[in-house]
Amino acid sequence: MKKLFLMLLVPSVLFAQENQQVPMFMNVMLTAHPAKISEFETGLAAHNKKYHAEGPTSVSVFWIASGKNSGKYIWSMGPTTWATMDEANNPDSEHSADWNTNVAPYAKGEMETTFWKNDPKHSNFNKDFELKNLSIYMLDMKRFKQQQFMDVLDKVYKVFKTKDGDHQWGVYFNELTNMDGQDMVWVDFFDKSAWMGREDKFPQWYEEVHGPGTFMGFLSDFESATSGSQQELWMFRPDLSGSSGQVQARQ
Repeated sequence: MKKLFLMLLVPSVLFAQENQQVPMFMNVMLTAHPAKISEFETGLAAHNKKYHAEGPTSVSVFWIASGKNSGKYIWSMGPTTWATMDEANNPDSEHSADWNTNVAPYAKGEMETTFWKNDPKHSNFNKDFELKNLSIYMLDMKRFKQQQFMDVLDKVYKVFKTKDGDHQWGVYFNELTNMDGQDMVWVDFFDKSAWMGREDKFPQWYEEVHGPGTFMGFLSDFESATSGSQQELWMFRPDLSGSSGQVQARQ
């Protein structure tokens, strides 16, 4: 059950929030042309390190290592805010020309853009760490069941905060409605793949925190509030990123 709550989107780095807006990320899924991967990566790395190295337009790049999107890339800008998106979406001519000349020709036409707002209440960033591996768990919430789902999320958060509080994770909600089952994502950050093989103690932990016999009720509530889920593993690519991959604790 621990693996049930291995979840993405993207890291949350502490930064000065404009207008006190909650940090969000703009994620663009890119596909390199199979015969032009080297050119794609070279152009992407140079572009990000020149134009997206710091501030609210900094970019982290992840390579998707599992699932139907294996082999694709996530170009993740942020942490940022809606207040800065006009600047990000209207780059100067030199910036645009660099992308159009050195990245776009080596990518396939299809892409997907999503916007994810961090949920500080249910995230756990209590120490500094460096990005390496991300376990992404996306959930599809049923219509008109958001409050029920948030009650479930409160209980899940309490379990992991109590039993595994040194681990780092982030919770994010999709800013735009979609029909792809991507309403909420839980992102676990880990260093070594051995973490994925740890014994699943979530059912045991749940009843230790919420009381004996409560786990079956949790499963019923969880099923009632959600329609499905999907998981992916992402690998941070510092060689392609503008950001350093440093994540700071939140006080």
